[in-house]
Amino acid sequence: MSNVDVAILDYGVGNLHSIRKAFEHHGATPRIVSNPADLANADGLVLPGVGAWGDAAKRVEPFREELLYLLTGGKPLLGICLGYQLLFEASEEDPGINGLGYFRGTTRRLHHAKLPHIGWNTLSLTPDDLFDGLSDGCHVYYVNSFAPAPEEPVTIATTTYGATFTAAVRKRSTWGVQFHPEKSGAVGLRMIENFVRYVKENA
Repeated sequence: MSNVDVAILDYGVGNLHSIRKAFEHHGATPRIVSNPADLANADGLVLPGVGAWGDAAKRVEPFREELLYLLTGGKPLLGICLGYQLLFEASEEDPGINGLGYFRGTTRRLHHAKLPHIGWNTLSLTPDDLFDGLSDGCHVYYVNSFAPAPEEPVTIATTTYGATFTAAVRKRSTWGVQFHPEKSGAVGLRMIENFVRYVKENA
């Protein structure tokens, strides 16, 4: 799967090294991008993120117009953890600070006495390109206290931690996952491989 150019957004809130290595492992050519103007010529995009909603939402704001234009046009994107949350409209973590709003819904605090939710948990999957070759009940790695509650039919996977929450979504060629595929062993690497394959086939 060579010659797949993947732009990883660097807006100051992400562990970019492990994500870049995971994409390199599957033949993509990842590059770290901090200028919105550099997104259009990439075959696919990755929106990472760790930390607090408010700071991240403000930092990703300069990318808003270009991102929404590209996603509406079908440019493939994978949002990871906080990057997934930022694709939604708002968050209970920092009320009044807007997300990108590509997906309708709000990120809400998990219903569990022990937060953050750290460690391995199972995924309940529905068939999707991202999950090719994976079995329902496979394990992925989480570090989160919040998760989006979509207000449109975009959920493709759920996880239960206290209550069941949306673990992955898809609209057009945009995916978001609450877990960390780059830290989820063979399962996560298979998802990255599937994303790279999708990008190559649709470039």
